[in-house]
Amino acid sequence: MRAALSIVALLLATALHAADAPKPLRVLLITGGVGHDHAAQKDILKKGIESRANVVVEQLHTEGNLSDPPLPILGNPDYAKGFDVVIHDAMTPGIYRAPTVRAVLKPHLVDGIPAVVLHVGASAYRSGQNDRTTAPREAGFMTWTEFTGVIVHGHGGSAPIAISFADKTHPATRGLADWTTMTEELYHQVEVFPSARVLAKGTLQLKDKPEEAVVAWCNELKLANGKTVRAFSTSLGHRNETVADPRYLDLVTNGLLWAADKLDENGKPREGYAK
Repeated sequence: MRAALSIVALLLATALHAADAPKPLRVLLITGGVGHDHAAQKDILKKGIESRANVVVEQLHTEGNLSDPPLPILGNPDYAKGFDVVIHDAMTPGIYRAPTVRAVLKPHLVDGIPAVVLHVGASAYRSGQNDRTTAPREAGFMTWTEFTGVIVHGHGGSAPIAISFADKTHPATRGLADWTTMTEELYHQVEVFPSARVLAKGTLQLKDKPEEAVVAWCNELKLANGKTVRAFSTSLGHRNETVADPRYLDLVTNGLLWAADKLDENGKPREGYAK
């Protein structure tokens, strides 16, 4: 009888603990466009992130042309309803008009949903090298790169990139070690906005001329409605080998947890969000 009561008590305690445990973060991963193996990378990202944190990644993948893939989110300002974080990894350089971009940004700038921006997502939703000149401009319209914090305009050649963490005190980078990627693309910047915080730089050696650029950064903005929204970005992630690298997945997962305010100041996941 005592044994039965003990089992019942244990089961009740387990059930109560499960009820109190934080629910997994719901993450929307948006991929699309051509020139990249997003069909494979979306699965690598999902598996890698879910194995590192208490999250569930739902995929929204679209095959399409280079500049204007038919992303289902376009024109729908409520595409992120019910999600806790959105990962943008779609190649959309031809989608830049203010009403469309405003709808893409609405979950972030109005609803306060944090963002993670990967590789081609860093140069998305813009026209030309500097989207401060994107037309038509409208009063109060924030561009995509003003939201992410860095204007990215393209890359040079391909070679291994030496990653050096410029800020090792930030929660998203604490404990991460410098490393060198396999052959990758180093994206260049036109401007780093004052609100952005540079986390890592990359150096690519081409012949006798090294190239250096920011490869990871974050941005935190105070919104008009009083909310604060966070965005973590990395321009790395062109090749499947880089995306599958445990060091890359650690960086992306840390950035995601930071953006969702689920990392403490020491870079440790808050209770219930470590895998």
